[in-house]
Amino acid sequence: MRIIKRKKGDKEYFYLQHSFRKKGKIITKEKYLGKKVPSNIEKIKEELVHETKRELYLKLEKIKNHFQEEWKKIPKSARERELKEIAIAFTYNTNAIEGSTITLEETEGIIRENIAPNKPLRDVKETEDHNKVFLNLLNKKEKFTKKLLLKWHKEIFSQTKKDIAGKFRDYFVRVGNYRAIDWQDIDKEMKKLIKFVDSENINPVELSARAHYRFEKIHPFGDGNGRVGRLLMNFILWHNSYPTLITEYKKRRSYYKALRKDEDKFVDYFLRRYLAVHGNRAE
Repeated sequence: MRIIKRKKGDKEYFYLQHSFRKKGKIITKEKYLGKKVPSNIEKIKEELVHETKRELYLKLEKIKNHFQEEWKKIPKSARERELKEIAIAFTYNTNAIEGSTITLEETEGIIRENIAPNKPLRDVKETEDHNKVFLNLLNKKEKFTKKLLLKWHKEIFSQTKKDIAGKFRDYFVRVGNYRAIDWQDIDKEMKKLIKFVDSENINPVELSARAHYRFEKIHPFGDGNGRVGRLLMNFILWHNSYPTLITEYKKRRSYYKALRKDEDKFVDYFLRRYLAVHGNRAE
């Protein structure tokens, strides 16, 4: 989105221009601003984005409604089995993205049958503990707080990363070419993120994308940010009545590529993935 200026004779006129992708094509919309940029330009930008995304929001709302209709029809015992299946798939993929050697079949064995494969004990323990945290997240609605984030992190890593489990980092970190924010700013930035999640009045799917992106940019933990960030993403989706989204290990390159871009581009990527997975519920 950008502000452009056009001249007509000796006068100048300003326009707000917004380009977006729709059905594989780039669509550009413009809004006339006047002879000068108005003071409430940020609000105008938000309104223009919302207008262009109206069709998308309707699709997301249909996905939620159809998912809830389906979910209510499933008997309680079958629901419990389904949650376990979601947790196994999510646990395998989120750990594999972070370098775990545990396969999907081994994840099933660890969780269903308590059978540990001949793999690093660290990977086995993180599989067990992540699965417990995720199932608890799905089954229990809690308020999103700093305390909850620290609890997730501690419960996943208390057996494998005791020195950093359950606490924000107090040192600098670099992720590839990206240097995360100064550790002294973490508390301030996390307060802003928590307030954003708690009060932002946008579609929950978009909110989950923006929260995940901002969390990863803050990178509050010494390790385990990806896993906690993806928990946060699904916490927002699930407790707003939307189906979860599993970031697949085999699609990790496009996921990482999107995270390296700016926030709006990551949100576009996220929404495309969500519709690719759940779009049949919007038909």
